[in-house]
Amino acid sequence: METVQKHKVKDQFERPVRDLRISVTDRCNFRCVYCMPREVFGPGYAFVPRAELLRLEEISRIAKVFAKNGVSKIRITGGEPLIRRDLEQLIEMIDDVDGIQDVSMTTNASLLTEDRARALRTAGLKRINISLDALDEKTFQKVNDVEFPVKKVLQGIENAEKVGFEQVKINAVIRSGFNEHSISQLAAYFRGTGMILRFIEFMDVGSTNRWKLEEVVSVRQMVDIIGAEFPIVPVSPNYRGEVAKRWRYLDGTGEIGFIASVTEPFCGDCSRARLSAVGMLYTCLFATSGFDLKALIREGCSDKALARHICSIWENRTDRYSELRGNVPEQASRSERVEMSHIGG
Repeated sequence: METVQKHKVKDQFERPVRDLRISVTDRCNFRCVYCMPREVFGPGYAFVPRAELLRLEEISRIAKVFAKNGVSKIRITGGEPLIRRDLEQLIEMIDDVDGIQDVSMTTNASLLTEDRARALRTAGLKRINISLDALDEKTFQKVNDVEFPVKKVLQGIENAEKVGFEQVKINAVIRSGFNEHSISQLAAYFRGTGMILRFIEFMDVGSTNRWKLEEVVSVRQMVDIIGAEFPIVPVSPNYRGEVAKRWRYLDGTGEIGFIASVTEPFCGDCSRARLSAVGMLYTCLFATSGFDLKALIREGCSDKALARHICSIWENRTDRYSELRGNVPEQASRSERVEMSHIGG
């Protein structure tokens, strides 16, 4: 693949755009309490009509523009991305974009059969992140709220291992009163497997998950819990702007990561843009508004004009919500915030 000449677009704080997260659906078969609580996303909830989703060609076109302006990594998200039937075709298209070096995906693995995992790998998916918030059945079903058995997600993880993804990561969102007892259980289960377990602080994404600061289990607390049983030491980041803080087990049984968006914000190095399933571009996970790229494309916007528009959006970016969280009134800050199910994590 030829090397694409990139324009290094930067925002108002000199942060380049390196990562694009693409949501391919707002639908999910789970109703996790920290993302799509059942009382909001119930039987009457109006999901996006499939006809309004970005087409594969439109997604690929946007990816090409971002690649020419600094993006080298793309992550496929949802909702639950495996619901999208033509996902493998999309991954092939994105993997063929000049300048894109890494295509990954975040999934709950409930639909990740061995055949599907192999098809995704063949299409060009390099890495996969799988959400797993508990190992015991009672807690896992309390979190997913659809009575989905944990053994099927563990089978999905096994399927991902079998087909040879370059990396399999396990993501666990920890919320006080729900699953903090799972921290040491998950650490014990995945250490020595070659997979990287990452613990994520409960975040105030969207406006429906009833986030409370007192329900946040801090990374410092999680490090202490794990360290008491399995001694760990910090490791240098792989690159500037890496989201997870890296640690390793002293006995050599692997690596573990922690994402501390609440207690240790990393806005200063944030290089991520997010594209919703309907073509809205967001420059922050905690955004209250986005930019409609689908409308531009369907009105006949040229690639050059689309690139100018995207560059202008990024160049005017000033987002640093996590750093300012304590100075923003909670109700005012959350009332119109985009839901995680629309833009992924």
